[in-house]
Amino acid sequence: MEAISPRNPKTANWSTIIMFALGFWFSGSLIFDFLVVPGMLTTGMMNEPGFASAGYVIFGTFNHVELLCAATVLAGCLVYRFGYGLTSLINVKSVLSATALLAIALAYTYILTPQMSSMGMPLDMFAIPEATSTSMTVMHLTYWSLEAIKLFATAALLRSFYRNSCSIV
Repeated sequence: MEAISPRNPKTANWSTIIMFALGFWFSGSLIFDFLVVPGMLTTGMMNEPGFASAGYVIFGTFNHVELLCAATVLAGCLVYRFGYGLTSLINVKSVLSATALLAIALAYTYILTPQMSSMGMPLDMFAIPEATSTSMTVMHLTYWSLEAIKLFATAALLRSFYRNSCSIV
């Protein structure tokens, strides 16, 4: 019976979990926004007829990873705010920022990505492809606006948790 390890009553270090999720999410978003998307644009992949379905898979998968990160961050903020009673460490702004990040990830996953993919899919294979429509331009502007808000909020939360974790020790 010595092979079974004793149960460790220590709780999870939520500060580390939140910082890991934020760092992973932030770095993944930067790589995606500044390497993958421009690479697809410059190589002409976005003009290919099958890009809408391939883009839906690529962006949809990344959006689901974003949902996991956003849910982890929000759960961690709520644990800090209400679970530990450390109201001085995590203020209401952090919880609101984490909630906004989750709302952005939900909007990407269930509104923007499906709509943008459906606009790009050719339904008539004999039709002549058009230039980018105004509705697609509005969707791109919405996406990039939300992306800027997401990157700013993620960096601010990461900075806040890093500063708090350094002052705890």
